Amino acid sequence: MKNSNVTLFVILGIIFVFVLGVIGGYNSLISKQTAVEEQYANIDTQLQRRNDLIPNLVNTVKGYTDHESEVFQQVTEAREKMMAANSVAEKSEADAEVTSALNKLIAVAENYPELKSDTVYVSLMDELAGTENRISYARQEYNASVASYNKSIRAFPGVMYANIFGFEKAELFEASEGSDVVPSVEF
Repeated sequence: MKNSNVTLFVILGIIFVFVLGVIGGYNSLISKQTAVEEQYANIDTQLQRRNDLIPNLVNTVKGYTDHESEVFQQVTEAREKMMAANSVAEKSEADAEVTSALNKLIAVAENYPELKSDTVYVSLMDELAGTENRISYARQEYNASVASYNKSIRAFPGVMYANIFGFEKAELFEASEGSDVVPSVEF
């Protein structure tokens, strides 16, 4: 009777430790998945901040130029694409288009010295530069969270938890092809 009780307690102890391990592993993956979602939301916040600046910037530049409608159209279309993007890949691609369009708009503004001295324009450009820095930082933090999460679901024992509980690989926020190329602007 004593031996059977000891054996039962040992078996229950092993099961208890196993269950605690599964719970701990699951909670760890949930924590990392939540961090990825939080960092993605931070990117969204900064992208929205930039999208909110764009109409003011376009209107300020429009006040000084009449014949740059193609650039204004590109900026507007890129902004609309960004607002419609849902997935990480779509946002990444739209972000590259917005950045390219804004670079063209800034290049247009360079041709108007009186615009560059406009206090509203200068203020908007400072705000845009700060926002771009925030976007860059948010991307770095997001990608670090994704890397940690993806590593956890690919390594043992996380791979078992991922398969059992349906955790899927998260996408990195990558620059679109050609986003490292400076656009040429011709007038």
